[in-house]
Amino acid sequence: MNPLILALDTNEISIAEKWIEATHSVIPTFKVGLEFYLAFGSAGLDRLRKIADFDLFLDLKLHDIPNTVEAAVRAVAHHEPRFLTVHAAGGAEMIERAAKVNSKIGITAVTVLTSLSAEELPHLGFAGSPTEIAQKMATNAVNSGAAAIVSSPLEVAAIRSVAPSTSIITPGVRPIGSEAGDQKRVMTPADAIAAGSTHLVIGRPITSLYRPASDDSLTAMRERAQEIVDSLR
Repeated sequence: MNPLILALDTNEISIAEKWIEATHSVIPTFKVGLEFYLAFGSAGLDRLRKIADFDLFLDLKLHDIPNTVEAAVRAVAHHEPRFLTVHAAGGAEMIERAAKVNSKIGITAVTVLTSLSAEELPHLGFAGSPTEIAQKMATNAVNSGAAAIVSSPLEVAAIRSVAPSTSIITPGVRPIGSEAGDQKRVMTPADAIAAGSTHLVIGRPITSLYRPASDDSLTAMRERAQEIVDSLR
């Protein structure tokens, strides 16, 4: 199985189309986040799907009362995202209601954001280490019907110990030599897979190679994606 998910983190739909065009032969799943969805909505997703056939990771991080989250899942259900994110901190009922909307949608619970450091968590009212918090959130989410978990790669092994058969998606993955950016807890792709990740979200290490009107940059993106896949074999 190819574990790569490319993050389409852009507010320009033409650029997202180019990134898909460049890498869809290597990468099976593309992540569309809040920035893109607020800018282009369902019509934007339909437009991207015309470029290539791919699995959709719709990363909206829904977090509200159960009724509202259930209604939000119904509103995007026709896109049949393979993964649709909700915040694990939303609680058991919220996750249960989301998971029951459509069995084809893998409700995916986000635990501790990779942008949060261990020093910052106590100021937000969380007791315990990032690993302890993520493990508790993941346990509750899986027991409530979540099909997948999102966590920092540094928490994957602990989550895998309580969720042996659940898909675990890890952002904060950086190939050797890549900058960490705004991610605080990172790991290489090979190490993340060894720890128990099933899917890896990668963005800037690939998308930063893009240059408008440059076919060479599209080739460079595809080759970089292939290098990462090959490094996992």
